[in-house]
Amino acid sequence: MDGQRHDLGAAFAWLARAMIKAEEPILRAHDVEMWDYAVLVTLEDGPAPTQSELAAATGRDKTRLIPILDRLEARGLLRRTPDPADRRNRIVALTAAGRDLVASCRADVRAMEAEFLAHLEPRERATFVAVLDRLADAVRDR
Repeated sequence: MDGQRHDLGAAFAWLARAMIKAEEPILRAHDVEMWDYAVLVTLEDGPAPTQSELAAATGRDKTRLIPILDRLEARGLLRRTPDPADRRNRIVALTAAGRDLVASCRADVRAMEAEFLAHLEPRERATFVAVLDRLADAVRDR
């Protein structure tokens, strides 16, 4: 590069593509698709009060979320129970098996990330991850 920095959009796009490409075989080894993992990770913070709220939290269209939930529930990774306050709604929550799967996937993803970031100095790595987390939280919470 000629002394100018990359546009952030381009830099994030390259990094995102590289991360997704590196995560896909890890998730495949756990028999999980990328959207499955996104749903499971979202549920780590606690049950989703409705499938609609889960769809919004994951950024997945409601109609496309249902087959994912069906697949994950059939595997015993989550459960959907009627909301006692409104039986038309389904509360979606991880099962113990779902929590175990997320933890196993995350451990393998973190190992891959460590390799990916290995060419950075430890302080750079820590700063990069901390700043990226803050940016992701700020964007997600909008």
